[in-house]
Amino acid sequence: MREFFHTFMQRLAALFRRRRLEDDLDEELRSHLEMALELNLRKGMGAEDARREALRSFGGVEQTKENYRDQRGLPMIETTLQDLRFGLRMLRRSPGFSILAILCLTLGIGANAAVFSWIEGILFRPYPAVTHQEQLLALAGTARGEPGHTAISWPDFADLQRNCTLFDAFFVSKIMGTTLSIGDRAEVTTGSIVSANYFDAIGVHPILGRGFEPGEDVGRNAHPVTVISYQLWKGRFKGDPQIVGKTQRLNGVLHTIVGVMPEGFYGTFVGWAMQFWVPASMEETFEGGGYKLEDRGARWIEAYVRLKPGVTQAQAQQEISGVAKRLEADYPETNRGRGIQLWPLSQTPFNNARTLLPTLEIMVAVVVFVLLIACANVGNLLLVRSFARRHEMTVRLAIGAGRGRLVKQLFTEGLILAAFGAAGGLLMAHWCRHALVLLFPARGGVAMHLPGEIDWRVLAVSGGVCVIATLLLGLVPAMQTGKIDLSGALKSDAAGVVGGGGRAWVRSGLVVVQVSLSFVLLVGAGLLLQSLHKIRNTSPGFSTRDVLDSAVNLVAAGYDAPRAQTFQDELLERVRALPGVESAAFARMTPLSYGSYSSTVIAVDGYQPPPEEQPTVEYNEVGPGYFGTIGIPLVSGREFWRGDDEKAALVAVVNETMAARYWRDRNPIGERVQVKGRWMQVVGVAKDSKYESVREAPKPFFYVPLRQNFARGAGLHIRTPLSPETMATALAREVHALDPDLALFEVITLQEQVDRSTSAQQVAVTLVGVLGGLALLLAAIGLYGVMSYAVSQSTRELGLRMALGAGASNLLKLVLSRGLALTAGGVALGGAVALGLTRLLGSLLYKVSPRDPLAFGSAFVVMTITALAASFLPARRATRTDPVQALRD
Repeated sequence: MREFFHTFMQRLAALFRRRRLEDDLDEELRSHLEMALELNLRKGMGAEDARREALRSFGGVEQTKENYRDQRGLPMIETTLQDLRFGLRMLRRSPGFSILAILCLTLGIGANAAVFSWIEGILFRPYPAVTHQEQLLALAGTARGEPGHTAISWPDFADLQRNCTLFDAFFVSKIMGTTLSIGDRAEVTTGSIVSANYFDAIGVHPILGRGFEPGEDVGRNAHPVTVISYQLWKGRFKGDPQIVGKTQRLNGVLHTIVGVMPEGFYGTFVGWAMQFWVPASMEETFEGGGYKLEDRGARWIEAYVRLKPGVTQAQAQQEISGVAKRLEADYPETNRGRGIQLWPLSQTPFNNARTLLPTLEIMVAVVVFVLLIACANVGNLLLVRSFARRHEMTVRLAIGAGRGRLVKQLFTEGLILAAFGAAGGLLMAHWCRHALVLLFPARGGVAMHLPGEIDWRVLAVSGGVCVIATLLLGLVPAMQTGKIDLSGALKSDAAGVVGGGGRAWVRSGLVVVQVSLSFVLLVGAGLLLQSLHKIRNTSPGFSTRDVLDSAVNLVAAGYDAPRAQTFQDELLERVRALPGVESAAFARMTPLSYGSYSSTVIAVDGYQPPPEEQPTVEYNEVGPGYFGTIGIPLVSGREFWRGDDEKAALVAVVNETMAARYWRDRNPIGERVQVKGRWMQVVGVAKDSKYESVREAPKPFFYVPLRQNFARGAGLHIRTPLSPETMATALAREVHALDPDLALFEVITLQEQVDRSTSAQQVAVTLVGVLGGLALLLAAIGLYGVMSYAVSQSTRELGLRMALGAGASNLLKLVLSRGLALTAGGVALGGAVALGLTRLLGSLLYKVSPRDPLAFGSAFVVMTITALAASFLPARRATRTDPVQALRD
């Protein structure tokens, strides 16, 4: 072992003393030759004969040198270094080829790295600074017979904490929006309502002050304390080192700042960066709707769990389900038909991870297609280049180089290209890692936060992509090298426009692959574009064009309920009196907004639910004139009047689906429904509309008068043909006339609200469109390169055709037909692939078939036009062939 190590170290040291060892070798060989020459001269030979005999008896100087080099050094490393130096020289000699090849690979690898960084930063490790995210799972409720998820109540959450043993921690993190009072204005921002153990559970601790202490998350508004983000500390408080102990008004309540979180920590919500955190005891201040910490039927919590090491999700789910069944048995009035489920972070149901998951899954397939197209393009370039280097390869084989040595050289050149492409791709991914957020509009003046993450995992994946690209790039020219025929090396191997040898078929095959993959992406982009168009043009059940939405944050200004009600009445009168305003009404929730509707268990006179069903329905609190303002037609009955206040009998308006489910063939007008222990009389039936998503199926829903269930944070809806900008100016004037310290939220149309709710589809269309366009460009370059090379190699054939009477139009048709034939093959292959793959878009499509003929036809037209454009210049050059010059050459 010692001897082996000593020999290895000597060989390794020889790599760094090569010049000196080469000089010593030359000197020693010269000495041996001189001695042999002198000996031959003494034998009476002439000078020339003596030298020739000395060289012959020595056995070849170069062979001897090679044998010596093999024994003194590490041949594999030396030949690899030689190949690298030679490959870099070859790339430097062909700058046009090198730049084009590296650019194609940069785009292909960069697109992959960018998408992988989004997946890492949004799905797999979405919470910077949080430790051991692989052990975190999202926790939410389910309702039997209802799709999707529900929130869970604080008492249920507390029971889970007490009864589950496979978890290190349960913690709450509920997003909410609020305003920070800053002098005479208010600034909209986002924060989280959290459990007291939140910061300990995620392993992130304040850099100043403390987190929340045990017990600070219980009690009704008992602990007005807050921990702020590093960004808020630096921006709002100028990095004040004495910030701990100072106060900040949040939602109209003074909170004492007890801590500052470290830089780079944004909370545990995908989509927005949290600026502050308050304990769950302050829930009523920020959520509204009464104190919920003791109400088992009030479901509002968004929560997570941390598994103990070695515990699987299946084991944890089994224990959670067991506790949920006990809660269902112990509290049938609130928990009948309800379960609790765990989700991985990538499928978290209450943030944008689940929203973006289908889009990012599609993006993985799309960027792989782009990479394959880029590799096929570069493979074609290398194939053409290897044909130009045919003489070089033949000579190297003739003087003794093995085919394996040539293959290694070609793979090394492919590695160099892929390495440059990977470096450029990672730089491109670094620039684009935050680009996803640019596709989402700001909401309420708050921009979204969707950063990509380029960590060692993304680098490892990019390295793997680089290796795959190297194999793909080196494979095709290496295969062609193995077919070099030394005996026919001087024969012409030109490929004609119509026919061709093996290389022509390989080049054509690569183009067909590029066209087929581009066709698939074009079909996908067409399907998503149609789906987005139908989503945004399908009626949501209410008016979208002439209705504006805004709000005034009375809670942040410290208004109590009576004062807020007075303000709303006065503002409503002023707004209705404005020129151009047809009607106006308040409502707690805006359709298709991010916030959640209230939900409650109901009981209906004459309806007996099955034993396993617990009817739970969402509702909205709306003011007089709401249905006429927002444009929801009433099927029967009436809408709410001003007299439907806290002194009047409780009333409700139900939608058609609720009427059909709970009253069946009966007329619900005049019937009763019990909500939170109080009986309400149904006074109207409204048309179904969309409430939380344009894609949702019809579901039961009802409305109650705002005056009978008052909410200070209600939004204002205004029916008017005026523009949002004009209305915003007038509305701000009226608000400030009533209270100059109030802040007005943005004024937008309900159509813009619909557009915001379909942002995931918009992102998918944009990304697939951009990458599809990139793929189409690469395919066009590949087709142009093949046709251009075919024309340049067919000069004699074209000249002979012209000499025999072929006209320019004949040659034009000949070349164009060849390009269209390749395109037709690619479209046929791509069509077959698309029929199988477009089904994966099902979750993103709306009222569009994955086999929609319009999408396939549009992709065919675009591909044909692209093929004609790519083939026209080579075809035009073919028509200018000089037959005399071509035949002479």
